[in-house]
Amino acid sequence: MIHSVLIFNNEGVPRLLKFYTSVDIQTQKLLLHQVHQLVIRRNDSQCSFLTPPPLLKGYEDIRVIYRHYATLYFVFIVDQQESELGILDLIQVFVEVLNKCFENVCELDLVFGWQVLETALEEIVQGGMVIDTSIRKIVLAIDEANKQQTSSTSSGSGVSGGLTSAISGGAGGFLNPHNSVNGSGGRGVGGTGITGLDAAGNFTMNAMESIKNSGFFSRWGGNQ
Repeated sequence: MIHSVLIFNNEGVPRLLKFYTSVDIQTQKLLLHQVHQLVIRRNDSQCSFLTPPPLLKGYEDIRVIYRHYATLYFVFIVDQQESELGILDLIQVFVEVLNKCFENVCELDLVFGWQVLETALEEIVQGGMVIDTSIRKIVLAIDEANKQQTSSTSSGSGVSGGLTSAISGGAGGFLNPHNSVNGSGGRGVGGTGITGLDAAGNFTMNAMESIKNSGFFSRWGGNQ
């Protein structure tokens, strides 16, 4: 079973936290911190299979499996029923789906297009079980969900308009956490690639201001 999916950046800032077993908020935060400390010390040539962090030391069948892409870590916490190599392939499928949806996905795409991110994961994993690994079918399902949203509105704006822009990669802007279209247009703040970040990997002032205005950090219960 897949117990948790974590996506966070090099600084440990979460972009998605999904738990398929009951875990309270404080434990989620502690687990995120401990997993980040585990993976951040490793280079990309080292094994992607890790023993559990201190918080999970009592669970001998739990494994932490991850992949590192640019500024982002994709982490799956699974038990022995799951194949480690299979989970590595599943992470790659997840990332390729996001690449199809966002046309060369970057970290800021996940900030402003968080609903597409969550929908993509739901099409791959439900209840801790893998339900689909076909990239084509998953992308089509996301597109179909967008069409259903669009047909329920007469203006084509709001939630459905934002999702259309996110999936098509067009110039209409991205959906922000308050279910409205971010008005910066194009590829949100970041542009193609991680252009919303400075040379040190931190958000630029303009990017930070746009993110704060979007209400993203309030979604995670704190400020950055």
